[in-house]
Amino acid sequence: MIKFRNAVVWGWLFATVGLNAQTLKIADCYTLAKTNYPLVKQYALIEKTKEFSIENAQKAYLPQFGIYGQATYQSEVTKIPIDLSALQPILGENAPNIPELSKEQYKLYGEVAYSLTGLVTNKNQTDLVRANAEVETQKVEVELYKLHERINSLFFGILLLDAQIAQTELVKKDIRNGIERTETAITNGVALKSAADNLKAELLKMKQRTTELQAARKGYADMLALFIGQKIDETTVFEKPLSQVVSNTINRPEMRLFDLQNKAFDLQNRLITNKNLPHLSLFLQGGFGKPALNMFSDNLDPFYIAGLRVNWNLSGFWTFKNERKQVANNQIGTQIQQELFLFNTNVALSQQTTEIIKMQQLIVDDGEIILLRESVKNTAQTQLENGTATTNDYLIAVNAEDQAQQNRILHEMQLLMAQYNKKITLGN
Repeated sequence: MIKFRNAVVWGWLFATVGLNAQTLKIADCYTLAKTNYPLVKQYALIEKTKEFSIENAQKAYLPQFGIYGQATYQSEVTKIPIDLSALQPILGENAPNIPELSKEQYKLYGEVAYSLTGLVTNKNQTDLVRANAEVETQKVEVELYKLHERINSLFFGILLLDAQIAQTELVKKDIRNGIERTETAITNGVALKSAADNLKAELLKMKQRTTELQAARKGYADMLALFIGQKIDETTVFEKPLSQVVSNTINRPEMRLFDLQNKAFDLQNRLITNKNLPHLSLFLQGGFGKPALNMFSDNLDPFYIAGLRVNWNLSGFWTFKNERKQVANNQIGTQIQQELFLFNTNVALSQQTTEIIKMQQLIVDDGEIILLRESVKNTAQTQLENGTATTNDYLIAVNAEDQAQQNRILHEMQLLMAQYNKKITLGN
């Protein structure tokens, strides 16, 4: 009888809407809320930022160009310490002359350089950009995942209100049966007209209750409609989800976020190490100088130089240890956050498991209570028709059964919600 009456409650919900009514599942609401929530636009921004940063990092693979120039005045210039004046009387005009360089010197040249060791550093930089983008994307995933709890509250709230509205309709039916039996008793002279009026007043109270429940349902539906970006009206059917049995494995998006952050820290350490290693590069210089490569020429001559260059900036070691310590501190901070997250999650899981066990036991007790209350109501209904019970006696029995039914509806919905909340807490 209990299962039959429970089926009647949910059957009433589908019977009151058309065949073409919109049907919503809780899983669909999760998906729609995620795609409709304004924060989802952050994905595109993160992707664009990643593309720009990677493009800039990869341009470091290209040869580096530079144009340089200088004009100087020197206090001294290179001189050959040989005096050839003694040859002048002998050789005359043919005597060699060592020219003196000008103290004013000029140079304008361009350089093309290609870093060989920079190939590794640039790859690490690109990998770090991608890793940071994944971290930011996962942070958005974490925020969007929080929508599940809000959707649960609204979705199961609507299911509860729908079930309460259906139960109220069944109570109205019981009261109408009582009115019919009372009117029969009045006709037979075994009851007063005021007895029927008492039941009619109670029927009006049930109508008021339906109005209140429907208004509350509309409020919940309007809020859910904003989340999922779809219209919801009184004809929308909310499909009651199946009872859930979930594992105890924590698979929340926060766990992936912690992993991605640790990966980024490893790449930061690698980049710090590589940037402090000797840098090897190919280079080509070409331009004009006075003097050029021939230091004894005082003319403006062209020149070029090609070769292999080693550059090791040792000043980077002044900050090397502190940079590594900073990354290590960030890693420790992430580990603390992960431990705190797991601790709070396990506390929540413990509470939810206790709540599920409690609701399961309450539902079993509800079934027994309903059987007893229904038996009392049926007896009161027969006595009312025979004039051996008052309408107050009947209403007490009807309301007692209604309260028992309402308790079971509430406990069933609380059980479902606790199961789905646990599922969300685990991330399964």
